[in-house]
Amino acid sequence: MNLNKAKKLCAGLPGATQDVKWESSLVFSVGGKMFAATSTDPKAGRISFKVDDDAFLALTDRPGIIPAPYLARAKWVQIDDLKAVSDEEAAALLRRAHEIIFGKLTKKLQKDITEGGP
Repeated sequence: MNLNKAKKLCAGLPGATQDVKWESSLVFSVGGKMFAATSTDPKAGRISFKVDDDAFLALTDRPGIIPAPYLARAKWVQIDDLKAVSDEEAAALLRRAHEIIFGKLTKKLQKDITEGGP
């Protein structure tokens, strides 16, 4: 997995915003709710994101993927070894993370985002 490609993908998803939280975490959100996070340090080499409940155990059973610190109870995983997933799989997982969070937004907010509103 190429972390720069993953960051660009996250930033380009519909309604996605990015900001720095907790001094060193680059956080990607939609509708004000986080769907992915990575370090602002380019050498850190890890990314965390929301996954479906049924995918959580399967992913965390794989080498290089762990429950995300502080967010595991919300079914977030952290990829510690970027070789653990291909660029294609990472893109699918990140798109799904965005979809999960987008789906939890109010219908009005979803409509505003899809129609490019405020």
